[in-house]
Amino acid sequence: MGQPKQLLPYRGQTLLSYVIQCSLTASCSAVIVVLGANADEIEPSIERFPVKIIRNSDWSQGIGSSIRYGVEYTREQSFDFSNINGMIFLVCDQPLISTRVIEQLIGCYDKQNQSIIACCYNQTIGTPAFFDRSFYSELVKLKGDQGAKKIIQKYRDQVTTIRFPDGEIDLDTFAEYQQFVSESLHL
Repeated sequence: MGQPKQLLPYRGQTLLSYVIQCSLTASCSAVIVVLGANADEIEPSIERFPVKIIRNSDWSQGIGSSIRYGVEYTREQSFDFSNINGMIFLVCDQPLISTRVIEQLIGCYDKQNQSIIACCYNQTIGTPAFFDRSFYSELVKLKGDQGAKKIIQKYRDQVTTIRFPDGEIDLDTFAEYQQFVSESLHL
């Protein structure tokens, strides 16, 4: 993109701030933000939020390292780990995420007691996704650009999905971002 996508303007804030706000409004017990490239530039923009910011010094190794950092942080904390049922993984480049979608993931876990709750869109299953704590040991083994989707595919029989059609909007290039913003203005 030529700049940190986390800092791109969206709904009067940045993409990352928007996702953080959605998470904080949901019934999550804690919000952890893992920063990698451009952490020095991004961190000041989110310091005002009541979140734990973790720096992933291995960010160049891919998304797997960010997942590992987040899970390891959770495991190492002094709070009672037995009270944490699982983690929801979110990315900032799905701008149509909402508190409602996060609450659906949590609600589905509470009702169905499945180990993995993932969103489905555009004939795929992916983020946002909830992983029961029983998967933490597998999540920390992810390498390179292997995201949590690898675990979703491996344990497909333990996955429940919720519909999130807008999840297919994923801003990976500046052109996609510009088109999205332009189309959003006309809604």
